[in-house]
Amino acid sequence: MLDTLTHVETPEGIALQLRTAGAMPRVCAWAMDALIRFAVLWAFSAVLAVLGKSGVGLYALLLFSLMWVYPVLFEVLRDGQTPGKKFMKLRVVNANGTPVTWIASIVRNLLRTVDMLPFGYAFGLVACLGDARSRRLGDMVAGTLVVYAETPAGASTVPQAPAVHPPVTLALGERAAIIEFGERASQLTPERQQELAALLPMLTRANGALAVQRLNGMANALLGRR
Repeated sequence: MLDTLTHVETPEGIALQLRTAGAMPRVCAWAMDALIRFAVLWAFSAVLAVLGKSGVGLYALLLFSLMWVYPVLFEVLRDGQTPGKKFMKLRVVNANGTPVTWIASIVRNLLRTVDMLPFGYAFGLVACLGDARSRRLGDMVAGTLVVYAETPAGASTVPQAPAVHPPVTLALGERAAIIEFGERASQLTPERQQELAALLPMLTRANGALAVQRLNGMANALLGRR
């Protein structure tokens, strides 16, 4: 639990290392969102107070929206980040690293009613501290994670491999595809690399890891490396 790294593989076969957020940064993000919601509610309450019964109804609707609609809309439409999470550089994602979906976001936020019990988010805090991925009960049921929003990495480079010239003449788009494969190789699992390389037996004339090595070699050759 010290490094908080979670290794996942996306449906596209991309290997990701996600750094899950612990209890304290999540509490800070929640507190910041709570302050924002309170400020909005306070600002509108003065106006709604003069509307009588209609104002009471609108106040109840606003309170419901801030409590339940606010987190779902931000998580789904703003890349998994409420304003509080964005400030703390956190993000909600599905357990496989993909963007959080509507259903998952709704479920994790509805289950806050359980995490809040018996008081002060006690159940959620205990679950978060006891889980290897720092998930509260809502995250466990919804299949979500709260992770740090890492800064995008720079451009990938083609792995070092002996330059191999393609055995057949390739079109410009085909050359670009081989170079792109090499540049993305470090982001793919070995199994996914071999699966993609197996689609080009006429080029690699090999199987498994050797086919991947030859494709990387062709990428190096196309880039003018030796």
